[in-house]
Amino acid sequence: MTPSHESSNPIGSGFLNRRRVLTVALGGAATVALPVPAWAADGQRPGSHQAPKLTSDDRKVIAQISSRRALEHLVQLSEGIGPRIGGTESERRAADYIAAHFDKLGYDTTLQPFTVADKFTGQISAQGRSLPTDLNWQTGASAHAALNTSATGAVVDVRAGAASDYPADVRGKIVLVDYVAARREQVVATAVAAGAAGVILLAADAAPPRLAGTFSPTLPGSANSPVPIPVLGVAQSQKHRLRELLAAGPLTLTVATTAHRNLTSNNVLAERQGRSGANGPIVMISAHYDTVIGAPGANDDGSGTALCMELGRVLKAIPTNATIRFGLWGSEEQGLIGSRYYVRQMPQAERDRILAVYQNDMVATSWDPATKYWLLSFDGQDNRATSEVAAAARRLGYEPQISPVTQRGSSDHQSFQEVGIASANFSWRGEESPALLEPPYHTPEDTIAKNISLERLQVSMELIGTAAYATARA
Repeated sequence: MTPSHESSNPIGSGFLNRRRVLTVALGGAATVALPVPAWAADGQRPGSHQAPKLTSDDRKVIAQISSRRALEHLVQLSEGIGPRIGGTESERRAADYIAAHFDKLGYDTTLQPFTVADKFTGQISAQGRSLPTDLNWQTGASAHAALNTSATGAVVDVRAGAASDYPADVRGKIVLVDYVAARREQVVATAVAAGAAGVILLAADAAPPRLAGTFSPTLPGSANSPVPIPVLGVAQSQKHRLRELLAAGPLTLTVATTAHRNLTSNNVLAERQGRSGANGPIVMISAHYDTVIGAPGANDDGSGTALCMELGRVLKAIPTNATIRFGLWGSEEQGLIGSRYYVRQMPQAERDRILAVYQNDMVATSWDPATKYWLLSFDGQDNRATSEVAAAARRLGYEPQISPVTQRGSSDHQSFQEVGIASANFSWRGEESPALLEPPYHTPEDTIAKNISLERLQVSMELIGTAAYATARA
């Protein structure tokens, strides 16, 4: 998709590529060069329409914000830990990392546990050849097939999966087959009857520019008699890479499945009490730190998490009247589970203390068309959170690039607005609609290299940092 008003929006990739860059070490020997934000406090920001008119209070916050520091957290989350599936060990590693950061800063930090549903994941690795390292190779796994097991075999591509598509002998092999929901049980049964060692169902391509993500195939007819071999569901990008590798020569894969049961997810809560004391007002800054299966979650929502962690550092020593509280939500991707649990456990008296909740979900995409910064309210009405960010945008010179308050849920701000607490979600998205999300959304390609702009992250931190401080300082 071509970005609208490209000539007036220098925050697109053409502008970024002309700026100086930061080389970041990722997993293994891989590196990525990211353009580094480089503007003076009073300089015009990329994508803005005029020079800023900052207050002295704005300067207290902006002078300290560093996207480089935020990037360090993002590398640990999306590259060091990778997919952070609600309730699994990977999500707990992320929770512990986030909590340790706030502990070190001197915040009162707690983990709030809650139970979540079982998860079923797969993992693909190659034998004798390397899989491309720019993708994550975690997949979904069927709960109605073999779990906690692995299978290794030569790969054969049977395309649509009809009996006539099979070669003479697939016994002991890993079968690639196109996924069609109406035929999923039939094609799996055909593979089992032919003696396949495992089945990889290949996601259908999504409508451009979107990409299809991984999935855990449901085989309801096998619920009482599980399929005896592993069945995985891979993303569109993984599908095309596998077929490219197979076209280049014989390919042997190992597929492994894991059932994650009896799960506990956690919200990470960190606060610094304000001058008003234990019963005073509260300003919340939040994000979710979990991901969908197979997605490293660099932008969704490693970016919002890194924003919170960096603003935690910036705001720790700036006096405020209100208490500053950070909420990093677990299991958002399964239906806002963590934030809804948090709100349900909160007494009404404490709900009444919250002045505003600033929820940050996908705040750093490098996708060119994502030129608008959206103010998303579950009820579509202006509130303290949206009005403070809009005011910060005016001071920073961004007003034309900020959306009007727009009705949309599907992130953790909804949990708060459902009980009458002022909150909103803030996110870079396509200019025409908040539904225009970047192609790597919820896919193995949501990586730092493919989906992160440090300049957009810096602007997001400035907007939220100054807005939250304006709310909390009085």
